[in-house]
Amino acid sequence: MSALSKVLALAARPAPPTSKPRRIGAIALGSFLAFAGTSHLSFARQEFQAQVPEWVPLNEDAVVLLSGVVEISLGAALVLLPKRRVPVGLAAAAFFIAIFPGNISQYVTHTDAFGLSSDRARLARLFFQPPLVLWALWSTGAWKALRAELSSAGRTRR
Repeated sequence: MSALSKVLALAARPAPPTSKPRRIGAIALGSFLAFAGTSHLSFARQEFQAQVPEWVPLNEDAVVLLSGVVEISLGAALVLLPKRRVPVGLAAAAFFIAIFPGNISQYVTHTDAFGLSSDRARLARLFFQPPLVLWALWSTGAWKALRAELSSAGRTRR
């Protein structure tokens, strides 16, 4: 069985019990995502359009609207679906990785947005994306579940 099929099998299972700090972390991340998604659809729409790399073959506004809907959906799922937190955590981590090229593009193209009007500020922002990925994986227990699944897969192959 491939690693991808293991991840998909893991996502299909209900989440095991979690700790209070992780649950609080998931709710906080969900709230952050829901707010950010709402801002995509309203007051920060133009700012987000400035981050869409030129090489993306879709209309900038469509990308911003779609990513906003995805963020709201992920945020709501983190808050409202605690039994599905592992697959939602994996999806949130994947989302943060998928949008990272927009942050890189903003830095490389020297695009001002979100008050980031210097290369130094845009570069500093790049270092915030990995903690978001880790936050999604930790707060949902996805990292722990993924490690356990891949570890058990390695033991059964031997």
